[in-house]
Amino acid sequence: MHENDSRHYGCIGVGVGPANLSLASLLHGDESIPSLFLEQKEYFSWHDGQQLPGTTLQVSMLKDLVSLADPTNRFSFLSYLHAHGKIYHFINAQFDAMPRQEYRNYLRWASEQNENVVFNEKVLSVDFDGTADGTFVVETDRRRLTADNISVGIGTSPWIPPVAPAGAHDDQFHVCDIVDKGRGLGGKRVCVVGGGQSGAEVFLDLISRPEGERPRRVSWVSRRRNYFPMDDSPFTNDFYMPSYSDYFARLDRTTREQLNAQHVLTSDGISEATLREVYQQIYVHRFVEGDRDLVALYPGHSVAQVERGAVGDWSVEIRSGDHPGTATRFETDVVVWATGFRPATPAFLEPLAGRLEREGEEYRIDDSFAVRWDGPGDRNIFVHNAAQGQRGLADRNLSLVAWRSQRIADRMRGVRTDEPADSFLDWAPKAHPSQATQGVGG
Repeated sequence: MHENDSRHYGCIGVGVGPANLSLASLLHGDESIPSLFLEQKEYFSWHDGQQLPGTTLQVSMLKDLVSLADPTNRFSFLSYLHAHGKIYHFINAQFDAMPRQEYRNYLRWASEQNENVVFNEKVLSVDFDGTADGTFVVETDRRRLTADNISVGIGTSPWIPPVAPAGAHDDQFHVCDIVDKGRGLGGKRVCVVGGGQSGAEVFLDLISRPEGERPRRVSWVSRRRNYFPMDDSPFTNDFYMPSYSDYFARLDRTTREQLNAQHVLTSDGISEATLREVYQQIYVHRFVEGDRDLVALYPGHSVAQVERGAVGDWSVEIRSGDHPGTATRFETDVVVWATGFRPATPAFLEPLAGRLEREGEEYRIDDSFAVRWDGPGDRNIFVHNAAQGQRGLADRNLSLVAWRSQRIADRMRGVRTDEPADSFLDWAPKAHPSQATQGVGG
């Protein structure tokens, strides 16, 4: 029997990852919008299964939960360092990029410091009662709650292409499980599929292991024509500013799809530091240690088939994009799919499915990241990390987490905080005063 929570909330968040944790941090202490954020896991985790030693963030430490929206907020990364007495040590360490495990520790600290974040409670359904005042009704596995607004931040799910054999296999798994399932690979053959940062990190980890723990052979397959670096240059990073997100949202759908495809390496490329370390490791193994059989690199290839071999291993067939009709086949003991993530499906919204507008696979959102629907305008379902097609590659990136949360909080408060200055770049055409009056050739 579920209990009824008599408190009415201004916002209930479903899922506690960086996105909703950012919103929870910005709403903390605001008595006008009492909030509660629910997570089904027993404690905070963030890609724990792929926290390999030495991996780092690909964004600035200033792009934390709150700093770019509210630099004085108590849940900033600097506040975390200060609270643990290690702020000087962090400065002295002179990290070129923040260790990813440290960022995870920061997020966990923020979740533990916020009494409005609750773990071990699963949201089962969200409905709307349709009364004159109108309220969302949230059923969890423990109680019934009501709220004016819902914030969906359930993150993403690992994606493995259909070519992979169905079912669970200990010797074939997604990169999100590499920490647990990547043990005991000494002397085995391993194939890594995926040419982004995750694939590069796994490949580097495998070939960097000490003798006895190192695989006998590591193959790396990527559909991209090479192992390309992430474009992290200054003007490219303007794609990850609030003004570009708003500009992108106003474009037609076809143009948005083309831009996301063209600019994928601004988000999903490999850091140059990782590529350099991979190349150096290969050099040492091949030319210094004389191990010419450790590494096999297959850029420009896609996996066409994976099936069980005659001796219980995996037989992998790959095909070259430059040579159609040709195929290469090799055997491997383990396959690691570093093939990315897709937005998780919010099954708890099923009671409202017919009332929420969609654009392709996404919910159609407005400029405050609220789903367009047929309900009252002051009752909203906000979505995080689920509108890449409408908001660009930055939507799943950490760069705009604080800004997006601020815009959502502003919508609930009925205000609009001052926006950062526009990009130096003029994305949209603007008529010059003289041209506007003279016309062409005037």
